[in-house]
Amino acid sequence: GKSFEGRIFQAAYNHYNLPGQMGQWQNEFKAKFNDDFYTGSVIRIFAALTTAMVKAKSTDPVKVAAALEGLRFDGQMNGEVEMRKADHQLQQPLYITVWQKADARFPYSPENTGMTLAPVKEYPAYVSSTPTSCQMKRP
Repeated sequence: GKSFEGRIFQAAYNHYNLPGQMGQWQNEFKAKFNDDFYTGSVIRIFAALTTAMVKAKSTDPVKVAAALEGLRFDGQMNGEVEMRKADHQLQQPLYITVWQKADARFPYSPENTGMTLAPVKEYPAYVSSTPTSCQMKRP
């Protein structure tokens, strides 16, 4: 609640106050189900799969997995993202948000608390990406 205002921070791949299509989906979901659409990753999952299936011209899992490698696609929330070839980890922006009172600038109020997680800093994918030592085995 309000006693934690300015004291709770979150690092995540999306946040409640993203503009554009994501904001529209969140508002529509809340209006229809009276609940929060907090798993924005499902949008990227469908975008990645659709793009990879079109590229592979198949729904065969092995062909789709190969098509995912190095795939760049519209993440539907904040621009282009990439599926890293080495380990199939999605390279995407990360956001730092802070718990604060919802206001005109950041109006979305999860669980109707009157509070929100407002963006403080965005780290683009090239900054948020970390090296990998993964030796992923492919079929």
